[in-house]
Amino acid sequence: MWSVKMAALRAAMPVLLLLLGLCLEPAATAAPLVIWHGMGDSCCNPMSMGYVQKMVEKKIPGIYVLSLKIGSNLIQDMENSFFMNVNDQVREVCSQLAADPHLKGGYNAMGFSQGGQFLRAVAQRCPSPPMLNLISIGGQHQGVYGFPRCPGESSHICDWIRKTLDLGAYTQAVQEHLVQAEYWHDPLKEEDYRKNSIFLADINQERGINETYKKNLMALKKFVMVKFLNDTMVDPPASEWFGFYRSGQAKETVPLQETSLYKEDRLGLQEMDKAGKLVFLGVKGDHLHFSEEWFDTTILPFLQ
Repeated sequence: MWSVKMAALRAAMPVLLLLLGLCLEPAATAAPLVIWHGMGDSCCNPMSMGYVQKMVEKKIPGIYVLSLKIGSNLIQDMENSFFMNVNDQVREVCSQLAADPHLKGGYNAMGFSQGGQFLRAVAQRCPSPPMLNLISIGGQHQGVYGFPRCPGESSHICDWIRKTLDLGAYTQAVQEHLVQAEYWHDPLKEEDYRKNSIFLADINQERGINETYKKNLMALKKFVMVKFLNDTMVDPPASEWFGFYRSGQAKETVPLQETSLYKEDRLGLQEMDKAGKLVFLGVKGDHLHFSEEWFDTTILPFLQ
């Protein structure tokens, strides 16, 4: 009897060892997450990006989260969100990402407000390390044509920005030194926008097709766009889903699918849409107002 049991045990041993190995194998860790904050904010504000980072780290134990800081301290980081040339910021971020060993296998990216379109520029311009999924929370991918409620520590900064944009958004000096001018999209001056916008017109292929931009963006697994359904800060809110004002006026908006960018597929968005790579999410609330419950159920699945 004993010899029969031993023979059966020996026969079952390979299966038992396999099962034991599977049990002891470490659980797969989530891909690292890179976060880029919005206008007037900073990387580590405990009421905004710092809170989001802690929330993600709590829900996904072991995840590596990099909240981008542009500058040597939080004050510089906040000021640069208004006054540092966006192209220089993107170059700085690309250098940070390339030098971070945690990201060499790829990472997910989550941009808040203007951080959404800035991270899209990173995806298009800097494919190494590879961005896996891009989550844009209130990003303005066709730009803005107004700042109804500009955030910031000082209201005089917002007043100055509005006056400067009204006077000459597409002049070289303003383009090079005012972040919001670089994604200012005037539907009444489309030619000026195409010709003189040093950032948005470039990443949206307004002056010609950069096949590298298109190829790199199409490499994303998912491009998630969150629109705030009661947004009083972004003009027009349709830009958060890559829509915008119909050219020549500033009242009627058209969705992404009716824009020339989509119809001509200059960025590969039409192909991505047909492949199920574009995700359009709406959330009730004003700009960047969302609950932790919504974030947990809607956004976290893209990070796990």
